Amino acid sequence: MNVNEMLKNKKVLISDGALGTELIKKGLPPGYCPELWNVENPSAIQAVAVAYAQAGSNIVLTNTFGGTDIKLQKYALENRTEELNKSGVEIVKQALKNTGVLVFGSIGPSGEFMEPLGTITEEQMAQSFARQVKAMVQAGVDGLVFETFMDLSEALCGLKAAKKITNLPVVVSLTYNKSDKGFATMMGVTPERAVKELTENGADMIGANCGLKADVMIELTKIFRSHTNLPLWIKPNAGAPENEAGRTVYKETPETMAKSIQEVIKAGANVVGGCCGSTPEHIKAISKIAK
Repeated sequence: MNVNEMLKNKKVLISDGALGTELIKKGLPPGYCPELWNVENPSAIQAVAVAYAQAGSNIVLTNTFGGTDIKLQKYALENRTEELNKSGVEIVKQALKNTGVLVFGSIGPSGEFMEPLGTITEEQMAQSFARQVKAMVQAGVDGLVFETFMDLSEALCGLKAAKKITNLPVVVSLTYNKSDKGFATMMGVTPERAVKELTENGADMIGANCGLKADVMIELTKIFRSHTNLPLWIKPNAGAPENEAGRTVYKETPETMAKSIQEVIKAGANVVGGCCGSTPEHIKAISKIAK
Protein backbone atom coordinates (compact mmCIF):
# COMPACT_ATOMS: atom_id res chain seq x y z
CA MET A 1 0.00 0.00 0.00
CA ASN A 2 1.39 3.43 -0.88
CA VAL A 3 1.17 6.59 1.19
CA ASN A 4 -1.81 8.01 -0.73
CA GLU A 5 -3.86 4.87 -0.12
CA MET A 6 -2.84 4.92 3.53
CA LEU A 7 -3.87 8.57 3.87
CA LYS A 8 -7.28 7.73 2.38
CA ASN A 9 -7.77 4.82 4.78
CA LYS A 10 -6.52 6.65 7.88
CA LYS A 11 -6.97 10.36 8.39
CA VAL A 12 -3.56 10.74 10.04
CA LEU A 13 -0.31 8.83 9.59
CA ILE A 14 2.49 8.69 12.14
CA SER A 15 6.08 9.20 11.06
CA ASP A 16 9.08 8.42 13.25
CA GLY A 17 11.02 10.53 15.74
CA ALA A 18 14.64 11.64 15.91
CA LEU A 19 17.31 9.36 14.48
CA GLY A 20 20.57 11.20 15.25
CA THR A 21 20.04 11.34 19.01
CA GLU A 22 18.99 7.67 19.07
CA LEU A 23 22.18 6.66 17.20
CA ILE A 24 24.30 8.73 19.61
CA LYS A 25 22.70 6.71 22.45
CA LYS A 26 23.87 3.59 20.59
CA GLY A 27 27.44 4.86 20.47
CA LEU A 28 27.76 6.93 17.27
CA PRO A 29 30.93 8.96 17.96
CA PRO A 30 30.87 12.77 17.70
CA GLY A 31 32.02 13.98 14.28
CA TYR A 32 31.64 10.54 12.71
CA CYS A 33 29.77 10.16 9.42
CA PRO A 34 26.32 8.74 10.39
CA GLU A 35 25.74 7.28 6.91
CA LEU A 36 28.81 5.03 7.31
CA TRP A 37 26.88 3.13 9.96
CA ASN A 38 24.56 1.86 7.20
CA VAL A 39 27.37 -0.54 6.30
CA GLU A 40 29.44 -0.62 9.51
CA ASN A 41 26.71 -0.96 12.12
CA PRO A 42 23.42 -1.70 10.34
CA SER A 43 21.92 -3.46 13.36
CA ALA A 44 21.95 -0.17 15.34
CA ILE A 45 19.95 1.60 12.62
CA GLN A 46 17.60 -1.36 12.26
CA ALA A 47 17.00 -1.39 16.02
CA VAL A 48 15.90 2.28 15.94
CA ALA A 49 13.64 1.66 12.91
CA VAL A 50 12.00 -1.33 14.63
CA ALA A 51 11.53 0.64 17.87
CA TYR A 52 9.67 3.37 15.94
CA ALA A 53 7.55 0.84 14.04
CA GLN A 54 6.61 -0.85 17.33
CA ALA A 55 5.76 2.58 18.80
CA GLY A 56 3.20 3.10 16.02
CA SER A 57 5.05 4.74 13.11
CA ASN A 58 3.48 4.19 9.70
CA ILE A 59 6.50 5.80 8.00
CA VAL A 60 10.14 5.41 9.06
CA LEU A 61 12.99 7.41 7.54
CA THR A 62 16.37 6.15 6.37
CA ASN A 63 19.77 7.11 7.83
CA THR A 64 20.70 9.10 4.70
CA PHE A 65 20.13 12.72 5.79
CA GLY A 66 23.72 13.67 4.89
CA GLY A 67 23.94 11.34 1.91
CA THR A 68 24.56 13.76 -0.95
CA ASP A 69 28.03 13.49 -2.46
CA ILE A 70 28.55 17.18 -1.57
CA LYS A 71 28.05 16.37 2.13
CA LEU A 72 29.91 13.04 2.01
CA GLN A 73 32.89 14.87 0.49
CA LYS A 74 33.58 16.29 3.98
CA TYR A 75 34.45 12.73 5.07
CA ALA A 76 36.18 11.85 1.76
CA LEU A 77 33.32 9.38 1.12
CA GLU A 78 31.80 10.87 -2.04
CA ASN A 79 32.88 7.79 -4.03
CA ARG A 80 30.63 5.67 -1.79
CA THR A 81 27.46 7.75 -2.33
CA GLU A 82 25.51 4.97 -4.09
CA GLU A 83 26.60 2.28 -1.65
CA LEU A 84 25.73 4.26 1.50
CA ASN A 85 22.33 5.43 0.22
CA LYS A 86 21.35 2.01 -1.14
CA SER A 87 22.30 0.25 2.07
CA GLY A 88 20.49 2.99 4.01
CA VAL A 89 17.24 1.94 2.33
CA GLU A 90 17.89 -1.80 2.19
CA ILE A 91 18.66 -2.30 5.88
CA VAL A 92 15.49 -0.49 7.01
CA LYS A 93 13.33 -2.26 4.40
CA GLN A 94 14.75 -5.56 5.62
CA ALA A 95 14.10 -4.73 9.29
CA LEU A 96 10.50 -3.70 8.60
CA LYS A 97 9.64 -6.42 6.07
CA ASN A 98 5.98 -7.57 6.27
CA THR A 99 5.07 -4.86 8.80
CA GLY A 100 3.25 -2.58 6.35
CA VAL A 101 5.46 0.33 7.49
CA LEU A 102 6.66 2.55 4.63
CA VAL A 103 10.33 3.50 4.30
CA PHE A 104 10.98 7.06 3.11
CA GLY A 105 14.44 8.25 2.05
CA SER A 106 15.68 11.17 4.12
CA ILE A 107 17.52 13.88 2.16
CA GLY A 108 18.98 16.85 4.01
CA PRO A 109 20.54 20.10 2.80
CA SER A 110 24.01 19.93 1.25
CA GLY A 111 25.45 22.36 3.78
CA GLU A 112 26.64 24.59 0.92
CA PHE A 113 25.16 27.73 -0.59
CA MET A 114 24.22 27.85 -4.24
CA GLU A 115 25.29 30.72 -6.47
CA PRO A 116 25.23 33.72 -6.06
CA LEU A 117 25.65 33.29 -2.27
CA GLY A 118 28.01 30.33 -2.64
CA THR A 119 30.05 28.54 -5.28
CA ILE A 120 27.77 25.58 -6.12
CA THR A 121 25.88 25.95 -9.39
CA GLU A 122 22.25 24.89 -9.68
CA GLU A 123 23.32 22.13 -12.07
CA GLN A 124 25.90 20.75 -9.61
CA MET A 125 23.33 20.77 -6.81
CA ALA A 126 20.73 19.03 -8.99
CA GLN A 127 23.26 16.36 -10.01
CA SER A 128 24.17 15.75 -6.37
CA PHE A 129 20.54 15.26 -5.33
CA ALA A 130 19.85 13.12 -8.43
CA ARG A 131 22.71 10.78 -7.56
CA GLN A 132 21.32 10.24 -4.06
CA VAL A 133 17.72 9.84 -5.25
CA LYS A 134 18.64 7.31 -7.97
CA ALA A 135 20.47 5.10 -5.45
CA MET A 136 17.50 5.11 -3.05
CA VAL A 137 14.95 4.48 -5.80
CA GLN A 138 17.02 1.50 -7.03
CA ALA A 139 17.02 0.13 -3.48
CA GLY A 140 13.20 0.17 -3.39
CA VAL A 141 12.42 3.21 -1.22
CA ASP A 142 8.68 4.02 -0.82
CA GLY A 143 8.98 7.81 -0.89
CA LEU A 144 11.41 10.70 -0.44
CA VAL A 145 11.60 13.47 2.16
CA PHE A 146 13.65 16.61 1.58
CA GLU A 147 13.80 17.79 5.19
CA THR A 148 15.25 20.55 7.37
CA PHE A 149 15.81 22.91 4.41
CA MET A 150 16.10 26.65 4.99
CA ASP A 151 16.91 27.70 1.43
CA LEU A 152 13.88 27.28 -0.81
CA SER A 153 15.96 27.37 -4.00
CA GLU A 154 18.01 24.39 -2.80
CA ALA A 155 14.86 22.50 -1.79
CA LEU A 156 13.31 23.22 -5.21
CA CYS A 157 16.49 22.02 -6.87
CA GLY A 158 16.15 18.69 -5.05
CA LEU A 159 12.42 18.42 -5.74
CA LYS A 160 12.85 19.01 -9.49
CA ALA A 161 15.74 16.51 -9.65
CA ALA A 162 13.64 13.87 -7.87
CA LYS A 163 10.59 14.46 -10.07
CA LYS A 164 12.69 13.81 -13.20
CA ILE A 165 13.75 10.43 -11.81
CA THR A 166 10.72 8.97 -10.06
CA ASN A 167 6.95 9.04 -9.63
CA LEU A 168 7.31 8.20 -5.94
CA PRO A 169 5.75 10.67 -3.48
CA VAL A 170 8.09 13.53 -2.61
CA VAL A 171 7.73 15.47 0.64
CA VAL A 172 9.46 18.83 1.08
CA SER A 173 9.79 20.05 4.67
CA LEU A 174 11.45 23.34 5.61
CA THR A 175 12.64 24.52 9.02
CA TYR A 176 11.02 27.70 10.31
CA ASN A 177 11.66 30.13 13.14
CA LYS A 178 9.05 32.39 14.68
CA SER A 179 9.63 36.11 15.28
CA ASP A 180 7.44 39.22 15.76
CA LYS A 181 7.02 39.27 11.98
CA GLY A 182 5.68 35.70 11.88
CA PHE A 183 7.18 32.49 10.54
CA ALA A 184 10.15 32.32 8.16
CA THR A 185 13.18 30.13 7.56
CA MET A 186 16.67 31.42 8.40
CA MET A 187 16.88 32.46 4.73
CA GLY A 188 13.68 34.52 5.02
CA VAL A 189 11.31 32.09 3.27
CA THR A 190 7.72 32.42 4.51
CA PRO A 191 5.35 29.42 4.65
CA GLU A 192 3.08 31.13 2.10
CA ARG A 193 5.91 31.44 -0.42
CA ALA A 194 7.10 27.90 0.23
CA VAL A 195 3.62 26.45 -0.34
CA LYS A 196 3.17 28.35 -3.60
CA GLU A 197 6.53 27.46 -5.15
CA LEU A 198 6.65 23.87 -3.92
CA THR A 199 3.12 23.23 -5.21
CA GLU A 200 3.96 24.73 -8.60
CA ASN A 201 6.95 22.37 -8.84
CA GLY A 202 5.04 19.20 -8.01
CA ALA A 203 5.62 18.49 -4.30
CA ASP A 204 3.24 15.75 -3.14
CA MET A 205 3.36 16.79 0.50
CA ILE A 206 4.54 19.98 2.17
CA GLY A 207 5.56 20.65 5.72
CA ALA A 208 7.87 21.70 8.50
CA ASN A 209 10.28 19.91 10.80
CA CYS A 210 12.83 20.85 13.45
CA GLY A 211 13.31 24.40 14.76
CA LEU A 212 10.01 24.61 16.64
CA LYS A 213 8.27 22.71 19.39
CA ALA A 214 4.85 21.18 18.91
CA ASP A 215 2.72 23.92 20.50
CA VAL A 216 4.27 26.53 18.16
CA MET A 217 3.71 24.25 15.15
CA ILE A 218 -0.08 24.50 15.67
CA GLU A 219 -0.20 28.06 14.29
CA LEU A 220 2.21 27.21 11.47
CA THR A 221 0.05 24.23 10.46
CA LYS A 222 -3.01 26.51 10.31
CA ILE A 223 -1.14 28.86 7.96
CA PHE A 224 -0.14 25.96 5.70
CA ARG A 225 -3.67 24.58 5.68
CA SER A 226 -5.18 27.94 4.72
CA HIS A 227 -2.96 28.00 1.61
CA THR A 228 -3.04 24.40 0.36
CA ASN A 229 -5.10 21.21 0.11
CA LEU A 230 -1.96 19.08 -0.19
CA PRO A 231 -1.21 16.67 2.67
CA LEU A 232 0.83 18.31 5.43
CA TRP A 233 3.90 16.75 7.07
CA ILE A 234 4.69 18.16 10.54
CA LYS A 235 7.56 16.99 12.78
CA PRO A 236 8.33 19.31 15.72
CA ASN A 237 11.16 19.05 18.24
CA ALA A 238 10.55 17.58 21.70
CA GLY A 239 10.58 21.02 23.31
CA ALA A 240 13.15 23.80 23.10
CA PRO A 241 16.83 22.83 23.23
CA GLU A 242 18.56 23.30 26.59
CA ASN A 243 22.26 23.14 27.36
CA GLU A 244 23.32 20.75 30.08
CA ALA A 245 27.06 20.39 30.73
CA GLY A 246 27.81 21.17 27.07
CA ARG A 247 25.17 18.75 25.78
CA THR A 248 21.98 19.78 24.01
CA VAL A 249 18.94 18.19 25.63
CA TYR A 250 15.22 18.28 24.88
CA LYS A 251 12.97 17.86 27.89
CA GLU A 252 9.39 17.87 26.63
CA THR A 253 7.63 14.77 27.92
CA PRO A 254 5.89 12.37 25.52
CA GLU A 255 2.49 13.26 27.09
CA THR A 256 2.94 17.05 26.72
CA MET A 257 4.19 16.73 23.16
CA ALA A 258 1.32 14.40 22.23
CA LYS A 259 -1.27 16.89 23.58
CA SER A 260 0.13 19.63 21.33
CA ILE A 261 0.32 17.20 18.38
CA GLN A 262 -3.41 16.57 18.88
CA GLU A 263 -3.95 20.29 18.16
CA VAL A 264 -1.52 20.11 15.20
CA ILE A 265 -3.73 17.34 13.76
CA LYS A 266 -6.88 19.43 14.35
CA ALA A 267 -5.13 22.30 12.52
CA GLY A 268 -4.84 20.09 9.42
CA ALA A 269 -1.70 17.94 9.59
CA ASN A 270 -1.87 14.57 7.80
CA VAL A 271 1.49 13.08 8.82
CA VAL A 272 2.89 13.82 12.28
CA GLY A 273 6.02 12.70 14.07
CA GLY A 274 8.95 14.13 15.97
CA CYS A 275 12.30 15.73 15.24
CA CYS A 276 15.22 16.52 17.60
CA GLY A 277 14.92 14.96 21.04
CA SER A 278 11.87 12.84 20.25
CA THR A 279 12.11 9.14 21.09
CA PRO A 280 10.05 6.00 20.48
CA GLU A 281 8.22 6.91 23.74
CA HIS A 282 7.15 10.25 22.21
CA ILE A 283 5.96 8.47 19.07
CA LYS A 284 4.03 5.94 21.17
CA ALA A 285 2.18 8.77 22.96
CA ILE A 286 1.51 10.59 19.65
CA SER A 287 0.27 7.37 18.06
CA LYS A 288 -2.21 6.78 20.92
CA ILE A 289 -3.62 10.29 20.60
CA ALA A 290 -3.83 10.11 16.79
CA LYS A 291 -5.80 6.87 16.98
